[in-house]
Amino acid sequence: MDIIFGRNRKEQLEPVRAKVTGKIPAWLQGTLLRNGPGMHTVGESRYNHWFDGLALLHSFTIRNGEIYYRSKYLRSDTYNANIEANRIVVSEFGTMAYPDPCKNIFSKAFTYLSHTIPDFTDNCLINIMKCGEDFYATSETNYIRKINPQTLETLEKVDYRKYVAVNLATSHPHYDEAGNVLNMGTSIVEKGKTKYVIFKIPATVPEGKKQEKSPWKHTEVFCSIPSRSLLSPSYYHSFGVTENYVIFLEQPFRLDILKMATAYIRRMSWASCLAFHREEKTYIHIIDQRTRQPVQTKFYTDAMVVFHHVNAYEEDGCIVFDVIAYEDNSLYQLFYLANLNQDFKENSRLTSVPTLRRFAVPLHADKNAEVGSNLIKLASTTAMALKEEDGQVYCQPEFLYEGLELPRVNYAHNGKRYRYVFAAGVQWSPIPTKIIKYDILTKSSLKWREDDCWPAEPLFVPAPGAKDEDDGVILSAIVSTDPQKPPFLLILDAKSFTELARASVDVDMHMDLHGLFIADMDGDAKKQTASEEQRDRASDCHGAPPT
Repeated sequence: MDIIFGRNRKEQLEPVRAKVTGKIPAWLQGTLLRNGPGMHTVGESRYNHWFDGLALLHSFTIRNGEIYYRSKYLRSDTYNANIEANRIVVSEFGTMAYPDPCKNIFSKAFTYLSHTIPDFTDNCLINIMKCGEDFYATSETNYIRKINPQTLETLEKVDYRKYVAVNLATSHPHYDEAGNVLNMGTSIVEKGKTKYVIFKIPATVPEGKKQEKSPWKHTEVFCSIPSRSLLSPSYYHSFGVTENYVIFLEQPFRLDILKMATAYIRRMSWASCLAFHREEKTYIHIIDQRTRQPVQTKFYTDAMVVFHHVNAYEEDGCIVFDVIAYEDNSLYQLFYLANLNQDFKENSRLTSVPTLRRFAVPLHADKNAEVGSNLIKLASTTAMALKEEDGQVYCQPEFLYEGLELPRVNYAHNGKRYRYVFAAGVQWSPIPTKIIKYDILTKSSLKWREDDCWPAEPLFVPAPGAKDEDDGVILSAIVSTDPQKPPFLLILDAKSFTELARASVDVDMHMDLHGLFIADMDGDAKKQTASEEQRDRASDCHGAPPT
């Protein structure tokens, strides 16, 4: 498994042209920009966890039927310090770094003190965020790094704490139609309180303040939710939105702050301070975006671990939201590099399969409803919300599909009623072996798979002027366990899930996590190429079948 996980990847600093087979849609013009860990050893030192590796950006630039690939390590402060020292000197979540034994006792004491309230890494390896016209590599700490999406050059470092009091933040923000960014972060023991903070970053500098160049200074706190525990806040990787509401799951997968403060002295990683409490509840917080206040009714469900929200929408006085849920936290444990060995397929099995679950929450619960009655009357789901004696509402999900992760949707339908989920297919192993299109309406699915191939998160790109939700293409970067098979960018017709094209590159490509597509065409060009594509479809064997 070192072929995929443990081996350091080489940068491809200059663009290399891919070998394209099949036909790329004429309208598909832009750059697929991705992020993920690419270096796990520095000198003689080695990271403990795959998610700790140094960030390696890579991109596929698609233009006029040709595709060019390049990759470059994020030149974070963490990267530069490690490379200069030729060893890991900056701690990551699963790997604690310790001072050089040759340092004097005063230097060691200062290092211990700095880890009590840690200044986290800027190794931003998880996702790419768009903010206005700028792009940032992100992780889950308070630091993000601005990057050049064309050259992959690392630019300035941004500290969320200068604009909003958060120590941690998600790598899965949401965007409204104006391009404003909505995100969440955790404020740890700030002024004696631990809370979850929802904040908004404007896409542009507000009118009347154009003399200020950065929209960051106009970041505003949208809402704060007190943590149920001062010293054990919930871990969360994403959250959901509808047109009028925010959905946040306070799950019993919690970070022990006291253990975290002493982890360095105890020679333990920060990850060891994270624990799943299966005997506890998962609390469902609903925040009204118009009033910026939480809905007063208390909703909860059983203990679970959710990394990825899929989508959410409003229907007949209810909020319907879909998540990928686990029964425990075994996913994180399996990605320790000690487990990613030659026996990985046999020995590394999840103890729960990721499941697509649909929840329904009533916004206006009937106060006269009988205890134990189901408050959900929607015909579109079997999810239930049961009234309890104390006024709380227990939510039971509808189980839609087993074996999905890294879900994506047509973002034009984000926060709205939708039909299709595009995701990587996994079962008892956390490694994806297929790409899946799941139809929520018909409960049917389409799949793509190929021997020895591990696909990355499938990203949907809509066709210009698209009317159907699945009118577009799926892009996924594929790595192979077969050393003789080069990695490639796969392009699927999102309707039929047939292969349109692939672009193979003779490079040392890594398995990535998340990213986005940056279209680089204006409206007139899109219309023209869309018309050309419609003419071509009549004779194209890969054209979409009638719906």
